[in-house]
Amino acid sequence: MAEIVVYTTTPCPYCTAVKRLLAERGLPFAEINLAKDPEGRAELAKRTGMRTFPQVLVNGRLIGGYEETRAALLSGELDELLAAA
Repeated sequence: MAEIVVYTTTPCPYCTAVKRLLAERGLPFAEINLAKDPEGRAELAKRTGMRTFPQVLVNGRLIGGYEETRAALLSGELDELLAAA
């Protein structure tokens, strides 16, 4: 099964929204909250090139934030990535 990891911070309404989006579809995910981890935030930004939250990765591949994840769900791209795992 594919691994979905959601990097979040608090407070973050888009983080809440993307977690709800995944949960409503029954997609299990691991959440890593970097609110109190500036080194972790810097490392994630270096790895993904994104500084905003949330950041959703599927099997280590960056999908993006809330809008990109929603678009991937609507287009079927996320299902394809999950099926390929």
